[in-house]
Amino acid sequence: MGGRRDPWGEGPLSVHSSPLSYTSSDAAGAPSGAARGASRRALLAAAVAAAAGTAAAGCSVPDARRAAPAADPAPGKALAAGAPGRALLLQISAHPDDDLYFMNPDSQRLFDAGVPLVSVYVTGGEHTGVNRIAGMPRTAPDPAAYSSARRQGLRQSYARALGLPLFAPWRRTELPLGGGRAAELAVLAHGGRRVELVFLDLPMHTPRRYMAVPALWEDRALELSPHRSAGSPVRRPGPYDHDGLVAALVALLRRYRPTVVHTLDPDPDAQPGDDATRRRDSEQPGFSDHGDHTAVACFSWAALIRWVAEEVRAGAPVPAFTATAFRGYYNRHWPKNLPPEVLAGKAARLVPYGGDPSWACGNPSGCGDYGVGGDRPLTNRKGWVRSTHHRWPGAAPRLAAEPDGRIAAYGVLGLRAVRWREDRPGAWGPPEDLGGGPLAPALGSAVLPDGRVLLFGVRFTALTGRGGPNGREVVVLEQRSPGGPFLAWRGLGGPDRGPERGRRLGVPVALALPDGRVRLFVRDAARGVAERVRAADGSWGPWRALPGDAVVQDGFAVSLDAAGRTHLYAAGPASVRHWVDGREAPGALPVSGSAVASAGGGLYHRPPAAARLLGPDGADAGLDGYGEVAAVRTEALGTVLLGTGADGRLRVRAGGRTRVRPGGPAALSAGLLAAPGGVVVAGLGPDGRPWSWRP
Repeated sequence: MGGRRDPWGEGPLSVHSSPLSYTSSDAAGAPSGAARGASRRALLAAAVAAAAGTAAAGCSVPDARRAAPAADPAPGKALAAGAPGRALLLQISAHPDDDLYFMNPDSQRLFDAGVPLVSVYVTGGEHTGVNRIAGMPRTAPDPAAYSSARRQGLRQSYARALGLPLFAPWRRTELPLGGGRAAELAVLAHGGRRVELVFLDLPMHTPRRYMAVPALWEDRALELSPHRSAGSPVRRPGPYDHDGLVAALVALLRRYRPTVVHTLDPDPDAQPGDDATRRRDSEQPGFSDHGDHTAVACFSWAALIRWVAEEVRAGAPVPAFTATAFRGYYNRHWPKNLPPEVLAGKAARLVPYGGDPSWACGNPSGCGDYGVGGDRPLTNRKGWVRSTHHRWPGAAPRLAAEPDGRIAAYGVLGLRAVRWREDRPGAWGPPEDLGGGPLAPALGSAVLPDGRVLLFGVRFTALTGRGGPNGREVVVLEQRSPGGPFLAWRGLGGPDRGPERGRRLGVPVALALPDGRVRLFVRDAARGVAERVRAADGSWGPWRALPGDAVVQDGFAVSLDAAGRTHLYAAGPASVRHWVDGREAPGALPVSGSAVASAGGGLYHRPPAAARLLGPDGADAGLDGYGEVAAVRTEALGTVLLGTGADGRLRVRAGGRTRVRPGGPAALSAGLLAAPGGVVVAGLGPDGRPWSWRP
């Protein structure tokens, strides 16, 4: 590294070909991974076999080399959290409409709260060039016109979101991105709110490459000439190679300096199935997403990593942003999780995008993506619009009480772990840099009997493309003393061998036991549950698979019952699966449409496409809404629940009463902690700053 400042606080990194490449290790030995029975082996074998034949579409790369474990120093200087009140959402999509289908209602909630929005579209979305009209003869292909019609649909959708007429005029200009490249920029503002749409116009296909952007991720020599959309103000867009696309995305990140970033899923779910059906539905063989989504997500996270590295090497503070990745075609394979009221608002955004050929929008190429308009998002058999799933659920701050009674909140900011402390109730100090990055957005945590905190994350050990390494691993950070500094980060590897399987790693969920042991659970590549146990002396046992042939979603819930038994719940396609002290419990549980919660050993869940939260006995828990739920057991109040209502506002349910969080910034996510005299809710606002509420 030539003495340069290490951007991730990890000591020397093993650099392969660019600042994005680095390796780490499992300090406790190679992952073992237990067998799950013939059915699970057959399922995973099918997925791996399919992936082997589609390296480009799946961002597949060779196995990464292993190196000595990296050490993280003590917490560094505070991160810059941005000017007071400043917030900006930047979302990066592969195609026009990915943001509407997969990132809402999260994006809409922030936008409704007044957060400026920048939406970047990497491809031109031209596909076959045919803008299909239901009941009408197929028209001749015209890629330039179809691309233009789709971005007209986006302008219509976002104009409606701003409260303006559908055909409100936008300011459209050429945006230089460096390296001889330029993008189309469309800007519209109204009532103190602002939207900017950025179109890079990479082609979806070329004469030699049916999947052009996935090939660009893998191919060192490939260069793509941008697609030209009809009516675009860009005259000379310039060509893109692999590094050029990363550089263009970094240029946009540096221009806008977002505090919230939305991307697609860089590690799509293994989902074996009929190849003919998958080809018809544009899914990668063996994986539940479009190849463009995966490649663009890989480019997006590579750009985030490079942006942070370059800022730090230049002596600037670490950019203070949160990042969320959204599942794509995954939505069609699992129970739906949006209740009718939320679904109606999400689907309504697609109606003006789809448009209609009879509209007088003023664009000669077309007034929307006609195959998407009307009621088609709700009647489409794929059902993408009916769910919103995070790739790494549970990104709420992890809360712990300090020895002096203050509250500490742990989260991921700028792809690094940070700690905030309350100076007094409601007043938070600056974020302390705990390093560990680049990390996925969600942390797991456990508080040992002596009060020390353990933090768990998923670290990008490599993300290079161009035939280079691409890996993920679980890492742990252990507090040296209660409320004090931390030891070095330590790699725990993962339950799966090989880069393709290892990338499917789920969010770590941990629980400290009264005897000093810690149980750590993650979702593995076969969509089951793997566990690793930390002994009371601090040593870690091997990874092992929990018994049974369960197939589950990420977003586990774990708690202790009154007898000290560990209860683990995970939502499956046909029912919630339940383990007690590592053994699958008998009896069938209901199906859940969303992530589950647990307190005192009991289960809380929402049925598919329902707002009602049900408790351990199946009774109404009194907390209607959608999305993730948190639960804690307290002596004074019993079980306390935290969730989000259909209006996007946080609600706490305790003692038969529901309280709604008043005012304040929009909530990206929030955590719940039992504290003397009640509970504390703490979350991150869209400006990257924490807030707290004591209901």
